[in-house]
Amino acid sequence: MKTYATRPADMKRKRHVVDAADKTLGRLSTQIACLLMGKHKPVFAPNEDTGDFVVVINAAKVRVTGNKLRQKVYYRHSNYPGGLKGITLEKMMQEHPTRALEHAVKGMLPHTRLGDRMRQRLRVYAGEEPVKPAPEKPKAKKEVKKVAKKTAKKAEVKKEAK
Repeated sequence: MKTYATRPADMKRKRHVVDAADKTLGRLSTQIACLLMGKHKPVFAPNEDTGDFVVVINAAKVRVTGNKLRQKVYYRHSNYPGGLKGITLEKMMQEHPTRALEHAVKGMLPHTRLGDRMRQRLRVYAGEEPVKPAPEKPKAKKEVKKVAKKTAKKAEVKKEAK
């Protein structure tokens, strides 16, 4: 019997849209991590990247049980003496509503280059739809003509100077 190894050409990645509204943070992040790793597929292998794309909407509406909003603290250190800082879950949800879910999913994925690639396929949005930047307005024809005239004048001045 031969061992099956998934080839990149055989991989078919699906796109899952997950609504986080009124779902528990830990249970939701477990489901997302399984989708990113590909554990729901029959071709799953722990050493291969077989996961799917995951888009999470309404991350600001995720809920937690108990007193976690006030008691759960996320710590970070600046690598300087006395550089330990912490932020509560409640404050993090107010300032950056997507980070709590991203942090929970990150902890459930492998802490290797493979996990980094899995994390790149995760998109988390605080609201219903992703916020798209406003398209840039095309320059008016007058502005384009002015710029063309200025460059032409500069070219003439350079020719005369020579």
